[in-house]
Amino acid sequence: MPLKPHPDDLPAINLTPMIDILFNLIIFFLVSTRFGEIERQVDLAVPQVAGEAGLRDVPRTRTINIYRNGTLTLDGQPISLAELPRRLAADRQAQPKLEVAIRGDAQTPYQHVAAVIAACREAGIAELGIAVAGASAQRAFR
Repeated sequence: MPLKPHPDDLPAINLTPMIDILFNLIIFFLVSTRFGEIERQVDLAVPQVAGEAGLRDVPRTRTINIYRNGTLTLDGQPISLAELPRRLAADRQAQPKLEVAIRGDAQTPYQHVAAVIAACREAGIAELGIAVAGASAQRAFR
């Protein structure tokens, strides 16, 4: 029976792929840092205009709050249901991909919510969202 005079060598770990990945990461971060420095060094003076009031950006998302008694606010400002479609249509002219989030009180009659949705559709708003709380924030119904 043949006897082994010395024990088997332990398998060697090949570190080449890990070193390759490390070098690639180092090169990536060096190059991306260099581009950031170049961007900061651009000497550019943007033009100034006299009337800043006309340059106000229309927010991309508008929020409509519906309270229990049926009163409405558009981004915190009170608004009537009759005026809502006109305001949203004007905002949609300035921002074609305008989104509207509707937040209603839990005790609000659904008729008020339906009227606001109809006003949004009349204004041509395609992106509507209704804000709700998660199930963990409310007690379970029994």
